[in-house]
Amino acid sequence: MSFRYKSVAVIGAGISGVVAAAHLQKEGVEVTVFERSSAAGGIWLYDERKPLEPPYSGTKVSRADSVHATEETEDTERLLHAPPGPCYVGLKNNNFDAVVIASGHYHTPRVPDTPGLAEWKRRFPGRVQHSKSYRRPENAQDKNYLLVGASVSATDIARELSPYANKILQSQRYGKFDLPPSMLPDNAFRIEEVASYDEPRAKAYASASLNPDEAIPATVTLKSGAKICDIHHVILCTGYYLTLPFLPQLTSDETPVEHADDAVLVTDGTQFHNLHKDIFYINDPTLAFVGVPFFTATFTLFEFQAMVVAKVFSGQAKLPNNDVMRSEYYARVKSKGYGKSFHSLRDQEASYVNELMDWVNADLQEAGKDKLHGHTEKWHRARAQQLERMKAFLANPTTEKRFEATCV
Repeated sequence: MSFRYKSVAVIGAGISGVVAAAHLQKEGVEVTVFERSSAAGGIWLYDERKPLEPPYSGTKVSRADSVHATEETEDTERLLHAPPGPCYVGLKNNNFDAVVIASGHYHTPRVPDTPGLAEWKRRFPGRVQHSKSYRRPENAQDKNYLLVGASVSATDIARELSPYANKILQSQRYGKFDLPPSMLPDNAFRIEEVASYDEPRAKAYASASLNPDEAIPATVTLKSGAKICDIHHVILCTGYYLTLPFLPQLTSDETPVEHADDAVLVTDGTQFHNLHKDIFYINDPTLAFVGVPFFTATFTLFEFQAMVVAKVFSGQAKLPNNDVMRSEYYARVKSKGYGKSFHSLRDQEASYVNELMDWVNADLQEAGKDKLHGHTEKWHRARAQQLERMKAFLANPTTEKRFEATCV
């Protein structure tokens, strides 16, 4: 299946969008990049403003990026149109030959449906936030924090808060993506999963009546039944949904992830469906993605994907026919299952890149063109050394600090 496109739209000007546009232009394709923010950079573009808060209960995945403002102001309108965050959302376009979606993962916060959380957010809005709106640690002086989640963002924020905060409690669900507690700073403690956010002790309490140094007047109950108290702030480091609100016709959040059909792209927000090698939409390969996989060396991996897209869209490399792509996709589903792990390339990045290079290079070689090159030997050596350091670190963990809940 070979085709050549004259013009391509790239959605998003973060890392994946920039490299996609660059490689498409290199191959003689006319490119227009659509970016919602005021500048390129995506997740690496720091914006001091905080995003508007997402809904905290009863919202479908496809609407989880909607926000509620208490006052319609000019600044609110700007936040609604171009919210601080790492990726593009909401633009429709129907004028170019093909489209590359490079809008990233980190726009739509995942808010857990934990009993009492929505009520805490209503009563104490400034004390409960998603990690997407976290900016600075300096006002954490002598305060106690509850970080919900035990992966990268929770660990990073714990380390930033550590020099200022009194105590940091990091709640975990023992998930496969949790980082070891040995990576936490000295004043941070790993605790079990939160079961509920309890009713405030005084119903009259509201955020406005709390002194900035006063803790939230309520307890948090853990799965074991133990309770913790004296928490000043809750930060939900609970990740993001994968959403495509600008492609509603390919979204079905009423469909269980395991019942995704051959057309849908998004169901419960944990993965994208029906992509060939995490790049080309099988039903219509004029729609391609750059930047879907995670647990990768982000910059290099996304550039390799962009190189492949550029070779295919410029007609130099051929896609397999629909049946072959579909068969390969189902084999991957059978091997990896559905959900977040489907796009993980942990310990598989090198083999994935080799697959991409072998596929495209076969066509380039047949046409007498220069081959693409994957990871260098220097990269492989550095990666092997990194893995050895990580193995040594995990093999000699520090003794996990115990936190004893004392609230009654």
